[in-house]
Amino acid sequence: MRYLVWTLIALVGYTFVPPLMNLATREIPSTVATFAAASMLAGTALALSLWGREPIVGSLAGAHGWYVLAAGGFLTVSILSFFRALSLGPVSIVAPIFGLFLVTSSVIGVIVLGEPMTIQRAMGVLLAMLAIVLLSLE
Repeated sequence: MRYLVWTLIALVGYTFVPPLMNLATREIPSTVATFAAASMLAGTALALSLWGREPIVGSLAGAHGWYVLAAGGFLTVSILSFFRALSLGPVSIVAPIFGLFLVTSSVIGVIVLGEPMTIQRAMGVLLAMLAIVLLSLE
């Protein structure tokens, strides 16, 4: 259950990303803001990998390294698009729509990764979708 602690830390941290990026991109181009934020992330991840003596090249050389590259490609398109949307629209609409990735990722987890889908989880996904639709309406 340690993953729940990390999940909550991620939730708290990411809560502040959309409002801060919306404020930043009122004066700074979204691509510049993305570069700065992504550079901080990349630099910190590199430092932690080096500090933990993790074999960076060796870890990525295997077959699973392609998953990392594919995820990186999707992450790049996603964050560039998300930050651009935040520069153009209100956080209260952009963030909930972006938050639908929670639903689509859950569905992919069930379909592609074979994770179990219980009635409780299915209801949760449906309610999350309904909540996001309601939050996104003007």
